[in-house]
Amino acid sequence: MSGDEDAANGRYVVVKALEDGVVIMGLTRGKDTRSHHSERLDAGEVLVAQFTELTAAIKIRGRAEILTDVGKVESGS
Repeated sequence: MSGDEDAANGRYVVVKALEDGVVIMGLTRGKDTRSHHSERLDAGEVLVAQFTELTAAIKIRGRAEILTDVGKVESGS
């Protein structure tokens, strides 16, 4: 598979901010887990994120609705 095909097969997460100032951080894979990217959303904004070779986890701070292929959860409630 090419790099583009690998990326297209990654798992996605949809985050909808339920309040202003929701912070989403991408965390790296490997021996030392580190934050490699962050986004700040205001109420009603939506971010579609993807797990990749670099991104192993996503941390969400604030009230948000999170949709994944295994279900839906609300953070910060």
